[in-house]
This record gives sequence, structure tokens and C-alpha cells, in this order.
Amino acid sequence: MSLRALNIAATGMVANERKIDNISHNVANSETKGYKRSEVIFNDLMYQTETRMGSLSAADGSIIPTGIQFGLGTAVGATYKVFSQGELIPTPNTPLNLALDGNGFFLVNLPDGNTGYTRAGELMRSPDGVIVNPLGYEISPGITIPQDALNVTITRDGRVQATIAGQPDPQDLGQLDLAIFQNPSGLEAMGDSIYKETTASGAPILGFALDEGFGSIKQHFVESSNVNSITEIMNLIKAQRNYEMNSKVMQTAEQMAKEAIDSKL
Repeated sequence: MSLRALNIAATGMVANERKIDNISHNVANSETKGYKRSEVIFNDLMYQTETRMGSLSAADGSIIPTGIQFGLGTAVGATYKVFSQGELIPTPNTPLNLALDGNGFFLVNLPDGNTGYTRAGELMRSPDGVIVNPLGYEISPGITIPQDALNVTITRDGRVQATIAGQPDPQDLGQLDLAIFQNPSGLEAMGDSIYKETTASGAPILGFALDEGFGSIKQHFVESSNVNSITEIMNLIKAQRNYEMNSKVMQTAEQMAKEAIDSKL
């Protein structure tokens, strides 16, 4: 019995250690623009059944209503991203800082030819004038800002306009593509606040800001991380206490085993 308790407590320690790892990652990215916090789900492990529910009692043939089962511990069953809205932080004099207010992801043209999806809107101009992210990856649809542009305006629906020297009217340069997903928590995180689609997320639904189901774009803003430091510290304390309780169970089980051995000597 003490051996089983040791194994069960060990699963609890491992699971809570992984939860603490996840909390640490969230806290480390509390200042990462566009970062979405991760959550951990625990699942109970398989059960050992000694008496099945509804079986007949050997004593009098009556039906046993509940049976006897002992669980074998816990494990991390899933992790997922929480895509709640982060705070919108004003960033004056940064015309290519964009925040998504509501549903949507910017499309990122990755070097391998695939498309990534991001909420991080700290954008900039490449040497060729193309709108890119800080890694130099092109933001779809690959809008180029002329070198002689005096001012760049991006509307709430993602239309990029530039005032060109010597021209009285702003020039339309294009409209930023957006995507939404049926299950954004099913997206696979690739790092650098970029995600890729999976079977779980479903295929991207393409559109533009202010389309039905899509949010809007705010120029001169960035979306902060949605990590709440107070919540994460509370989660850390609970996970640490759970870890310590499982450690205490292991110590108790070891002591029981030692006493059982000593009693037979």
C-alpha cells in the first residue's frame, strides 16, 4: 500500500512541477507584447478496480452499489492558450505600432513559405519599405510604404494610407489581412508570439478588421501581455503547496514502509 502511495504522490509532484514551469513562463512573458498566457489542465490517471459497481455480493447475492476503485494519481492532460484581450498601451509617434481590439490575428509570411498568425503589432518598415515584424517577416499582404512618404495612417479597418511629398491627397497602399479561428486555443505556439494553424484550431477564416466577427485596429497602440501577475503568483503559491503536500505524502509512505519492514525483523 505504501508503495502505491509513493507512486501516486510522485505523479502529483511531477504534475505540479510542470504547472510551476508553466507559471514561470507566463510571468517571464508578462511584458511581452501580444503574449497570451498558458493554462495547464490536470487529468486523473487510470484506476485499479477491486470490486466492480453493480456486481453481486458473494455473501448474500445483493448488488453492490458503489464498488471499490483506487486511482493511480494525476498527470498534465493539456495546456492551452487563453486568448483574452490584453490592455491596449498608447505608443505616440510610432505609426506602425498596431493593436487588435477584439478578435483577429495578423498574418505573417514565414521564411519557409508557410503563414503564421500573431497578435503582436510592433511593426516596422524593412529597408525595402515593406511592413514587417521585428524579425523581418513580412506582414500580409506585403504592403510597401514609399521612401518619400511623409506620414502613414492606418484606419480602424486596416487600410494603410501615406501622404507623399508633392501630392495633396493621401495614397492608398493596401489593407492589412486578418484571420480568425473557430478554436484559437487549438493553435500551436511557435515562439516570438507567432502561432500556426492545426487540425484542432481549424482553418483560418480570412477577412479584414471591422468585418463581422473581426475586431478593429488601433494605430499608435500595442496590445500588452494578458498575464495578470497577481493571479500568477496566487497560482504559484497553490501549486507549491500542492507539491509540498505530495512530498509530505511520500515521506509518510516511506516511514510506513520502514515501520512495516522493522516490524518483521
